[in-house]
Parts: sequence; C-alpha cells; structure tokens
Amino acid sequence: MTTKNRRKHTPGFKAKVALAAIKGDATVPELATRYGVHPNQIHAWKKALLDGAEVAFVAGHDGGAAKQVEREKAELYQQIGQLTVELAFLRRRSGL
Repeated sequence: MTTKNRRKHTPGFKAKVALAAIKGDATVPELATRYGVHPNQIHAWKKALLDGAEVAFVAGHDGGAAKQVEREKAELYQQIGQLTVELAFLRRRSGL
C-alpha cells in the first residue's frame, strides 16, 4: 500500500484560490479541478479569507506590526538562550 505525501500550499497559492472562489467566475468544483485541490479545502480557504479580511482595515495596519512582533520574538528567544546558559552555569557552580 502506498501513501500519498501531503502537499503544502503556500499562503499566496491559498489566497489566489480563495479569491478566485470569491469572485465567482468559476464554480468551486471547476476551481478544484483547475488547481488540483479538494473542493472542501477551497471552501475552508474562502471562509478563512473572509473571516480574516477585517484585519486589512484595522487602523495603523501597515505590515510594520508583524515586523515588530518578529523583532520582539527574536529578542525574547535571545533572552531565553542567555538565561538558559546562566542557569546551567549556576547549577554547575552550586553542585546541583
């Protein structure tokens, strides 16, 4: 018995398919055939796009917030690493 590998679609591909479904120029089964994905997946991507559309209109949403979050995340990971090293050093020094 062979197993199929799961395909991982990029966010851009998902957005393109979801937008095509929202436009309504083609039916979902036609889009499923065209893009090679299951119709249920297209419905899920379309729902996710419509549910998250309001984020695009949030005041001050310029993409900078995402970059700020990434910077803060990187800084926190750096602090975690530093604290881990310090903890290991102190444990060795105390004999625990």
